[in-house]
Amino acid sequence: MASSGTILGACALAALLAGCGPRQPSSSGRRTIAIVTPSHDNPFFKAEADSAAARAQQLGYQVLVNTHDDDAHKQDELFDMAIANHAAAIILDNAGADASIAAVRKARAAGVPSFLIDREINWNGVAAAQIVSNNYQGATLGAQEFVRRMDEKGSYVELVGRESDTNAGIRSQAYHDVLDKYPGLKLAARQSANWSQTEAFQKMETIIQANRGIKGVIAGNDTMALGASAALQASGLAKVIVIGFDGSPDALAAIRAGAIQATVLQPAARIAMAAVEQAHRYLTTGSTGAPEKQSVDCELVTARNVDQFGVFARR
Repeated sequence: MASSGTILGACALAALLAGCGPRQPSSSGRRTIAIVTPSHDNPFFKAEADSAAARAQQLGYQVLVNTHDDDAHKQDELFDMAIANHAAAIILDNAGADASIAAVRKARAAGVPSFLIDREINWNGVAAAQIVSNNYQGATLGAQEFVRRMDEKGSYVELVGRESDTNAGIRSQAYHDVLDKYPGLKLAARQSANWSQTEAFQKMETIIQANRGIKGVIAGNDTMALGASAALQASGLAKVIVIGFDGSPDALAAIRAGAIQATVLQPAARIAMAAVEQAHRYLTTGSTGAPEKQSVDCELVTARNVDQFGVFARR
């Protein structure tokens, strides 16, 4: 993977500057797919970008890889750049379910189809495809494992993702649709840590001061789970149950080490490659051959099966 903003492949910049209309080959005989995700500092988003770029190159495309850092304004600028450079298609993990609608609509009006991965937008009919993990199904798996490990009782903490992110709400709802059925489980604190490991560590430190008797932590993603685990260990509470969501390599390592007990793996690599394949089908036939909204089931990962999984995929 080249650095953010770099076009991969020989003579790609020259091809872009020469211009190529949607569904038309560039002057070098190849087309470009723009790939836009949140920051690659998060291994989930890096896996998406790497997998999408590799599959696009296998199919004969040049790739333009950029990150919007969850900044909708920066995302708009990257869409403008993709449109100006006559990208054939855009693969997008968006910067907000509402804030991204205008950018996707603008690209569509310019003849550049968008294929969304991981996060949906709150509008139908402007993206060519929206392929996401089944967050509700996955979070239900995580919550059921959490209940089992908690023996259906005890106080717990929930760390929630960024409030503007659809996935944060879906996962939290699924958690509570399971957890709230057990009167012995008591929610001691619920706070957003914005998907951040550092913020989760800090929030957990504060929560622990008033809740040293907590028995478990359920987090909306792995980075928050890992931050919470580090804070618990630093406070002498290493036996507190911690469950995450995503299936990151760091979470798999933490499960092997006993630092967290489970995660829910999203097949990020498979979803990203599917988006590229559907973009290719759309560009060559005029149709993806699939509905716009598509959902891919997640898998529970524990110490019992952790060695069956790799980088956001089953081995």
